[in-house]
Amino acid sequence: MFPPPPEITATELARLPDAFQRNGQGSDWLFGKRNPDLGSFLEGPIIDRDGSLLLTDIPYGRIFRLDPKGQFSLIADYDGEPNGLALSPDGTIWIADHRNGLMTLDRDTGRVTPELPRLRREGFKGLNDLIFAGDGTLFFTDQGQTGMHDPTGRVFARRPDGRVDLMLDTIPSPNGMAFSPCGRLLYVSVTRANQVWRLPLHADGSTTKVNIFLHLSGGHTGPDGLATDAAGNLFVCHSGLGIVWMFDPLGVPVGRINVPGGLDVTAACFGGPGDDRLYIVESTQGAVFAVPTADLARLTR
Repeated sequence: MFPPPPEITATELARLPDAFQRNGQGSDWLFGKRNPDLGSFLEGPIIDRDGSLLLTDIPYGRIFRLDPKGQFSLIADYDGEPNGLALSPDGTIWIADHRNGLMTLDRDTGRVTPELPRLRREGFKGLNDLIFAGDGTLFFTDQGQTGMHDPTGRVFARRPDGRVDLMLDTIPSPNGMAFSPCGRLLYVSVTRANQVWRLPLHADGSTTKVNIFLHLSGGHTGPDGLATDAAGNLFVCHSGLGIVWMFDPLGVPVGRINVPGGLDVTAACFGGPGDDRLYIVESTQGAVFAVPTADLARLTR
């Protein structure tokens, strides 16, 4: 039994202004949420080429930019349900859209273009997240409404030549992803099982001996977004609990980051000058929080 890890509290940086909220407008995506009249549900943070933070608003088909001064601006508004974002090696912004599959975004015009709406005539269950490997392979999760009642969620790999391989199709709710620093391990949140799985990635593009890396407990939902730092520590956003857990490379809990004011802590990424902070999204508040990496480092001493 591990002792309780030390705790720190994240600081709020910015909150989506009321002018961007669409309270009461309704969205099919909000079905089953504790508050179906939410005016936004922020997700999918990534750092763009200019250092600003990009975020999705799933139920209302929007993508926002948060600049270093804490100001939000709308860069895309389209008929879709964008969840995850990823920056390709050539700087293209890719979207995992729950309704429309893989898409790309022109950051200058706001135009969103379908890239892979279906695979071999079959639609996806509902894409959630995506991440690029060092060789340009794009991994993405197909979560839909899978869970313990239907453990058929999938992880796909889109190779640089456009070929798409099915990596795994037995996951009860695959969600966020992160790589180990060496790039040979892919961590996948398995939300409805309250687990994080580890996929070894082989040179031939396959995976074998997939294992459960972490067992979590509690919360209304489960592990959602993931992030790793250069030392291999894994940061797990526990949606429905309002916490980001920090685990060392062996899976030992070394820190707990509390996020004030809400339970839907869904995603995190490193950014700022020299990647000096961890950005954290609390979706139902439409808020972005941060923790300096210097504070994170003290947790492992």
